[in-house]
Amino acid sequence: MSNIRDIAVVGAGLVGSGWALVFARAGYSVRVYDPSDEIRNRILPWAKESLSELENTGLIEDPQAILSKITVHDRMEHAVDQVVYVQESVFETVAAKTEVSLALDAVIGPDTLVGSSSSGIPASRFTSECKNRGRFMIAHPVNPPHLVPVVEVVPAPWTDGDAVDRVVELMHEIKQVPVRLTREIDGFVLNRLQGVLLNEAWALYEEGIASLADIDATIAHGLGLRWSFMGPFETIDLNAPGGIDDYAARLRDLYAGMVRIPPPGAWSDDVIRKAAEERRAALPADSLADRRAWRDAILGRLAAFKKSEHLSG
Repeated sequence: MSNIRDIAVVGAGLVGSGWALVFARAGYSVRVYDPSDEIRNRILPWAKESLSELENTGLIEDPQAILSKITVHDRMEHAVDQVVYVQESVFETVAAKTEVSLALDAVIGPDTLVGSSSSGIPASRFTSECKNRGRFMIAHPVNPPHLVPVVEVVPAPWTDGDAVDRVVELMHEIKQVPVRLTREIDGFVLNRLQGVLLNEAWALYEEGIASLADIDATIAHGLGLRWSFMGPFETIDLNAPGGIDDYAARLRDLYAGMVRIPPPGAWSDDVIRKAAEERRAALPADSLADRRAWRDAILGRLAAFKKSEHLSG
């Protein structure tokens, strides 16, 4: 990247605020913009609390120095003036992202790159009219990005290869783990993989094969333990004496025979309503924020462990 050490974050909900911590933690001065007064007012208190938690888990050493690098702005053009990179994290609709992309296109500098946090909408659907569209792309994180490092970098058909190289380099620099896709596909990689699992989980629940709690336990205390530090291909490579080809020879027919595309009953209104009732019985709505804080604390400790074991990618 360039010698400029200024980054802009446009859209400061849960994802955008997490991005602000990521960049500030890496030494960048971060200018955060959001059109909402309420959101702007809560950014710094939230960041202060989150940085304290990161310090407690050993992931950072000087929370105040990091916090001092974050400034909040009420005008987008001021936030993005002469920055090297903009991380756009506005509402996940084509209309919202088109509006913001066009507004950014009109005010960014000649070398500024723009990454969108879009979780599944390709950049080609909202940057086609941008005159600087060669510098726009997807940089999709996992929520919360300051605790989960993977970032999917996805070019539109017109994104410059050099621009993609520079964003991948930036993600490495800030200690995220970039996954570079060669071209657009709806849902990218992460949500396509997650979608297959969720489709089957909904179908198993709909058919009464297992409860929500037992399906969650299968991942949390089974597959998820391995997947927290290995992907599916390395997992199966180690799960047969002769490696991945041996695994495929043993179990290919089993997997091919059980796959249902799409599984019947997945995502139906009735099953979603039933699942919501079951979840709210287990965790009342007014406890969701506390449970998210618990999740983030666990993710922080896991991140610290992976860092200590050099498992961070």
